[in-house]
Amino acid sequence: MSEICEIIMLICFGASWPINAMKAYKARSTKGTSLLFLLLIFTGYVAGIRSKLLNKSYMANISTKWYVLVVYFINLFSLTVNLLIYYRNRRISH
Repeated sequence: MSEICEIIMLICFGASWPINAMKAYKARSTKGTSLLFLLLIFTGYVAGIRSKLLNKSYMANISTKWYVLVVYFINLFSLTVNLLIYYRNRRISH
């Protein structure tokens, strides 16, 4: 049950990344975007993935609980796209 709650949290939190990416891409500006915020969230996702990989109990059951790790990676990918758009927009606006 805890994995389900964790996935719900990740889905709710991660649903904003594609929306944010589209908005930032269209804006062609870094206004309203905090690089520090993006990097802190990125670090949080990496820590979450690492915690799963280091958890012996989780890894022992990875064949039935793989979906939690997949959601982390999807969110990390979406956030990476946001970071790339941030640097693109920074280059455009300078």
